[in-house]
Amino acid sequence: MVDFVESPRFPDDIAEGSSGGPNWKTDVFESNDGTEVRNQVWEKVRHAYDVSYGIRDKSAMDIVRAFFFDVRGRAFGFRFKDWSDYELAAEPIGTGDGANLIFKITKSYGANNPYVRRIFKPVAGTLTVYVDSVVVAPANYTVDTTTGIITFTAGNAPAAGKVVTVDGEFDVPVRFDTDVLAASHDGWLTEEWPNIPIKELKLEDPV
Repeated sequence: MVDFVESPRFPDDIAEGSSGGPNWKTDVFESNDGTEVRNQVWEKVRHAYDVSYGIRDKSAMDIVRAFFFDVRGRAFGFRFKDWSDYELAAEPIGTGDGANLIFKITKSYGANNPYVRRIFKPVAGTLTVYVDSVVVAPANYTVDTTTGIITFTAGNAPAAGKVVTVDGEFDVPVRFDTDVLAASHDGWLTEEWPNIPIKELKLEDPV
């Protein structure tokens, strides 16, 4: 059974009004004198959002209701545009060795303790690939927008020591975190669904 819907993604205009972002999970053990021991449970961040704020009228609610039916509540994953973080700008994704053809799209955050986030859902038609800051002709590589993997064609492997970078946009793979559509009617042509949670899916690289 298909468990991820590549298209359509969650409606952009409703996503634009959402709240949320990166989540970590840390266990904190606090002693009687106030000293702490902290244990980082999650090594990888997981994003979570509330998309209810983007619903401003009944027509928007109808769109979300239809989408909720399409993905069967929590059953199917889908693409979501996080308007606060959806761009790649000269993002380094690897260094050539003259033989390797496959590069996984990533995005790095922070400076003192950098975190590298794997990008699985680049947006088709938005990516530009560079080797040593020189644009690579699209005929010399392919982009798998379902896995976030760039594959250079035979004979076009980046030379040793040459940094591969990308510009473009990406989506977050998510799912609804509820199977219950709890909408309320507040007046003529007014409808809302408070607290619509969606969570990032933790995808794994194909073998």
